[in-house]
Amino acid sequence: MNDPTTPYPILLHDYWRSSASYRVRIALGLAGLEWQAVAVNLVEGGQTRPDYLSLNPQGLVPTLDIDGHRFTQSLAIVEYLDETRNLGLLSGTPAQRAKARAIAHAIAMDIHPVCNLRVAKQVIAASAGTLTMESWMQSTIAPGLAAVEQMVDGECFCSGDSLSLADLCLVPQIYNARRWGVDLAPMPKLTRIDAHLAQIAAFAAAYPAQ
Repeated sequence: MNDPTTPYPILLHDYWRSSASYRVRIALGLAGLEWQAVAVNLVEGGQTRPDYLSLNPQGLVPTLDIDGHRFTQSLAIVEYLDETRNLGLLSGTPAQRAKARAIAHAIAMDIHPVCNLRVAKQVIAASAGTLTMESWMQSTIAPGLAAVEQMVDGECFCSGDSLSLADLCLVPQIYNARRWGVDLAPMPKLTRIDAHLAQIAAFAAAYPAQ
């Protein structure tokens, strides 16, 4: 349900396969919020349309209209929802919060940007046929996730014994890894955590095929 204290509708401008949008859908689900999805087709260039650029000058997804505000950048949006809806995604000691952020940033700021569709297309075009989309994704996602495998320290969650910001970043990246045929066998901790998180309703509902 929407927060009864606000009259503003919640609008999520997203693309179904976007990792960044996926993170925000999970957070909205954890908050128990209802929202209206506004599709931005990245494949067809919807993010470059003047009407969308007036909402998000970077031409990226997601963009979230909530509580009378407009927010961009998925991690900023998730932290806003965490703070205003008490999701507990950055709880514990300062050291525990730093650990969760480090894992989240390793995924969202190191792996994800080089796998961004815009970046990947430019790399493929510049390779003069030596790279394919699949080979680029595999060569960037696999080592990134291998490092994250060494960073996680929980059995069911990425950091410790509770859900955190890191988990909202992991699940979309595992989805992308499987989509591009990345071998996840060397990452048993990540696949175990992903399987556990898949049983949580907000994660299941946010899955791209939904």
